[in-house]
Amino acid sequence: MDRGRKKDPVKRVVDTTAYLSVLRELVESGESVSVLISGMSMFPFLCHDRDTVFFQAPDRALRKGDIVFYQRRNGKFVMHRICKVKDDGYYIVGDAQDVIEGPVSRDQIFAVVTRVLRDGRELDPSSLTWKFFEIIWIRVIPLRRYLMLPFRAARKLKIILRRS
Repeated sequence: MDRGRKKDPVKRVVDTTAYLSVLRELVESGESVSVLISGMSMFPFLCHDRDTVFFQAPDRALRKGDIVFYQRRNGKFVMHRICKVKDDGYYIVGDAQDVIEGPVSRDQIFAVVTRVLRDGRELDPSSLTWKFFEIIWIRVIPLRRYLMLPFRAARKLKIILRRS
């Protein structure tokens, strides 16, 4: 028996809609919950299968830069960042995206991210990294397609190297 090695955590694949529906119920009952990130739409701030977000029901007016969980009209759950607040609703985009979704109504939004565990480090909205994405990155949406090219190339190279 090797006592020096840590066991890898058990990972289970579950139906995302069912799982997030339960998390939504918990949030709406006043709980703060967390979830491991799935997907790359919030990259480079958050990374798939590495980072964890902690969220709760909003306790203030939502504003530009907030990361929110919402449910699309088709039932799909999404976590993205608010980039505009208008009278007709919220306009939302992932940090890796350049296409804005909206308007999203307030009743579709059920949670706001309050902190994250990013690559092992805990960050909250007062951290410099968080502020960069909330204030600077949100202003370069039209340029993201080009700014993301090095990240995408590095990711493809990593995949190719893994296969060899």
